Amino acid sequence: MIELDKKYDPHAVEEKWNRFWLDNGFFRADETRDGKPYSIVIPPPNITGSLHIGHAFNNTLQDILVRWKRMQGHNTLWQPGTDHAGIATQNVVERQLRAEGADRESLGREAFVERVWKWREESGGTIEHQLKKLGCSLDWERNRFTMDDGLSRAVREVFVTLYEEGLIYKGDYIINWCPRCRTALSDLEVEHEDRKGHLYHIQYPLMDGNTVLTIATTRPETMLGDTAVAVNPEDERYRNLKGQHVVLPVVNREIPIIEDSYVDVEFGSGALKVTPAHDPNDFEIGRRHNLEVINVMNPDGSMNENAGSYKGMDRNACRKALVEELTEQGSLVKTEEIEHSVGLCYRCRTVVEPYVSKQWFVKAKPLAEPAMEAVRSGATKIVPKFWENTYFEWMENIRDWCISRQIWWGHQIPAWYCECGEMTVAREAPSSCPKCGSEKLEQESDVLDTWFSSALWPFSTLGWPEETASLKRYYPTSVLCTGFDILFFWVARMMMMGLKFRGEVPFKTVYIHALIRDAEGQKMSKTKGNVIDPLAVMKEYGTDALRFTLAAFAAQGRDIKLSEERISGYRNFCNKLWNASRFAFMNLQDYDGTCELDAAKTDRTLADRWILSRFNECCRALDEALENFKFDQAASVIYKFIWNEFCDWYIELSKSRLFAEGPEKRGTQNVLVHVLESSLRMLHPIMPFITEEIWKQLPGSGETIMRAPFPKYDESRRDLDAEREMARVMDAVTGVRNIRGEMNINPGAKLTVLIKPETPEIVATLKKHSAYLTELAKVEELTIDADAAKPEASASTVLEEMEVFVPLAGLMDFGEEKKRVEKELKKIEKDLIVLDKKLSNQDFVKKAPPQVIEKDREKRQVLSEKQSKLLLHFKKIEALD
Repeated sequence: MIELDKKYDPHAVEEKWNRFWLDNGFFRADETRDGKPYSIVIPPPNITGSLHIGHAFNNTLQDILVRWKRMQGHNTLWQPGTDHAGIATQNVVERQLRAEGADRESLGREAFVERVWKWREESGGTIEHQLKKLGCSLDWERNRFTMDDGLSRAVREVFVTLYEEGLIYKGDYIINWCPRCRTALSDLEVEHEDRKGHLYHIQYPLMDGNTVLTIATTRPETMLGDTAVAVNPEDERYRNLKGQHVVLPVVNREIPIIEDSYVDVEFGSGALKVTPAHDPNDFEIGRRHNLEVINVMNPDGSMNENAGSYKGMDRNACRKALVEELTEQGSLVKTEEIEHSVGLCYRCRTVVEPYVSKQWFVKAKPLAEPAMEAVRSGATKIVPKFWENTYFEWMENIRDWCISRQIWWGHQIPAWYCECGEMTVAREAPSSCPKCGSEKLEQESDVLDTWFSSALWPFSTLGWPEETASLKRYYPTSVLCTGFDILFFWVARMMMMGLKFRGEVPFKTVYIHALIRDAEGQKMSKTKGNVIDPLAVMKEYGTDALRFTLAAFAAQGRDIKLSEERISGYRNFCNKLWNASRFAFMNLQDYDGTCELDAAKTDRTLADRWILSRFNECCRALDEALENFKFDQAASVIYKFIWNEFCDWYIELSKSRLFAEGPEKRGTQNVLVHVLESSLRMLHPIMPFITEEIWKQLPGSGETIMRAPFPKYDESRRDLDAEREMARVMDAVTGVRNIRGEMNINPGAKLTVLIKPETPEIVATLKKHSAYLTELAKVEELTIDADAAKPEASASTVLEEMEVFVPLAGLMDFGEEKKRVEKELKKIEKDLIVLDKKLSNQDFVKKAPPQVIEKDREKRQVLSEKQSKLLLHFKKIEALD
């Protein structure tokens, strides 16, 4: 006899099957295997990270796709790997050093990099172990790291090739600079936040001594580097000022008044201070007018020698002191409190400083055009489609990409400098200077932006620049599954690099999923205390429950409101499946067949024909949902079939035949085990652990459910007659059950039921299958008559094709029932008054935690619905009394 434990224990099951899958290499890809290739590259998590709910969501969706396609017979590869995460990782190790009373400068570059590698060996694999716990069927034997030897070679090859073609250059440019991390940041690495600040209105006197221009700025400390004042050439107010000069307050430097169409005549006075070294727009104005670039800050955000008496001050202290001096001089005429957008370093949240320095750049526009055309032509499809507009908007306005970072951890730029002034960019370190022959060469100290190596991920992980078998078999990849927040950081750049170096798009489809928020729709954050830890909920409810929840809420274009209650709800689904399987196994004791459907049997019961047809339709709907990345619909289809149709209806319908003897019993056993086994295969991509555990107990099961075929829709198995007939039976049973519930009739009481169908056809159907009605609705006396009249003192319900009547005489004391209902209504009314008083108290609403308020609102909703039902019930009893 096949037996399952009475209670499902997810932890023991998950550990067992994870180890089994890994030990037997079931996740392993093989280029030589038959089957259409289906490949996905994981968005490489940072080595500093541990599994958060966003990782769990993204990787669950990828795993669903890979397991589904693997079972469909595709030759699948899910490529794993991690990212070296330059700034983030360096910050982690620097914090460790500070705790030890040291810093990276005291170690020196070589020793510091060795320290980071050591940290990576000890702590960098945390998230990989957690992904395994989630059940991710990545080919772990192919695990890559963005700084391993192969990927480092690919990075050098791409850098040197782009340099040789003039697409990488070094030059002075204004960049985003983090004074805390002391490195350049790309535009995408700057996060903007609205903050309160001040707008300072400062008077710049003209040289003639008679006129002043009032100029507004939020950053007065940068005025020390002003080299012009600009006005719009169309601004009539300043037409006569062209060619004149003003005196820069405090500094007393003479600077010109220039005309430039960039100036907004509506903002402030219409006159703009121009600081080419400290504002990106001013930098461009300076280029157009050949203005001097005066940098007044050091890399750490302190003021340099160009700031005069403010030299050595922190930029914020300088602002305060400068405002005081301007006030004393009478140059500061007004200070306004404003709210404005401030750029912050995405890693340390320090206010970013626009800063002119020598950096390395990629010319982006020549690479962006083919990447846009690939999406226009459909070579790469973005799902949901509305993200295409965002993609195009960014690509059309793309700026050159600053790829150099002033840190030590990362791919050191392959450029070497000689004392003679020659610079050599090469794939391998040169032994001598090609110009003067000197062997005294020094490598560029900057490293590449982390996203540079990540941009090569789809082909570098497959062995490029070698033409490997993996590259030929699995590139371009099939799908990229990612969040919209890295559409530009990563997706667009992979498109550019893939097309440039492989001549093909890196992926055929980009699926952009939504963000996970808390139950109230708020962004999750540690400070709010609303973070859901996937590892904690996996421990509490099981991994399959979490995976199914994430799939069930993955609607396209809609953020997910997640709560532990929802995960708990899908744990109940696991238990429902487990108990249904236990029931099946207990009733297969004398079954000597397999899980294959007995093709020779033609006289199946209506229930058997119906469940087989419904399962077939479920296969069609599930495939369609997954093909279109509608994970929520896929989960809904499976859930409704297994919970409602298989467990709640078919198992109940099958009990009388399973408990009897004869040919009908074996036929029902065969259908029961066939549908259970097929349902497990259908559910496996979403819930891999519980399905493997049950499936392995079934007769004739193979090595692993992972390699069993995914169920296919078969048009010839569709039985619309059975579905139509069973729908009528189910309607009638549901009608009787509803009356029993509404009228508070004892669940075990046998009923007299009269059904009045609309047509003779329905009469025939219900009479033919009346055994189902008497069994499931607990009916003692059943009458099915198209001409029936409503009996006295009976409850009724009107359905689409019939009316159902249940005589109540002898089933209840109408007077006592009215008293019971009245008592319950009074209690509900009292509870509602208390809740309404609490929820209308503004003080309570302001101070109480959101989850408490939401719980009270939900409680009120439940009570209100119950009140409505009881009032309806009371009216019915009154009518019958």
